Amino acid sequence: MQTETLGVFLKTRRGRVTPDEAGLHTYGTARRVPGLRREELAQLAGVSAGYYTRLEQDQSGTASPQVLDALSRVLRLDGAETAHLHNLAHRSGLSRLSNPGPEVLAPRVSALLTSLSESVPALVLGRRGDVLAWNRTGHALMAEHLDFASPTHPETRPSIPRMFFLDPLHRDLYRNWDELARIHIGYLRLTSGRYPDDVKLAELVGELTMHSRDFATIWAAGDVADCTSGPMQLHHPTVGAVDVEYQVWLQPDSPDHRLEVYTPRDQTSRDAMALL
Repeated sequence: MQTETLGVFLKTRRGRVTPDEAGLHTYGTARRVPGLRREELAQLAGVSAGYYTRLEQDQSGTASPQVLDALSRVLRLDGAETAHLHNLAHRSGLSRLSNPGPEVLAPRVSALLTSLSESVPALVLGRRGDVLAWNRTGHALMAEHLDFASPTHPETRPSIPRMFFLDPLHRDLYRNWDELARIHIGYLRLTSGRYPDDVKLAELVGELTMHSRDFATIWAAGDVADCTSGPMQLHHPTVGAVDVEYQVWLQPDSPDHRLEVYTPRDQTSRDAMALL
């Protein structure tokens, strides 16, 4: 799989900003490109056209934070997209993929999961979306067709991205699958920018691109997103329709590990989750 570069990301974002959105007046003249021209973006960001062209061609070396922030402003990037822009800009062109080894559940995250007992469905995800741990209700809500003990060993840990795109039983769980798919992929792209040398992460993206047409189509759009909270509409095989709000909690000393909890959005869902 080819690694995304700063130049590729800039091109896709430049094509999405219209002259009107950037405050340029075109006076009805015909344009060959749907978004901004390189020269226009360079002028608005306060850099030379030649320098910006080299950025898009990945030939300029490392861009300064000030230049990146100026480009982000003109391109109307949100917080996640801006973070991704900086990650790509500071990636070493000589870096090689490496295997960081199995992830080990951070003690503080484990303690936080334990403190929830079984009253709140919850699971802990690693940087690649592997389930590092879950409580009984989290398992029952999200993957009751899998062995509860599967997260115990690295070789048997469920992968939420693989399940989401390649496991029909898991895919059928979501009534708002299309919305969540874009969030999943946007966050996976953000993570790929943070850890460009992670060979397992690169292999995961390559596998999903090869085996899921939906994943490949959405990934090609180049969207970036963080994943912190939002609605999740489920059709649970045992208790029926359940609408929950997912919330992600992070520990500063273990940012790779995400504790995801699920709370009911209405009384019907609360009653259904009580059966779990």
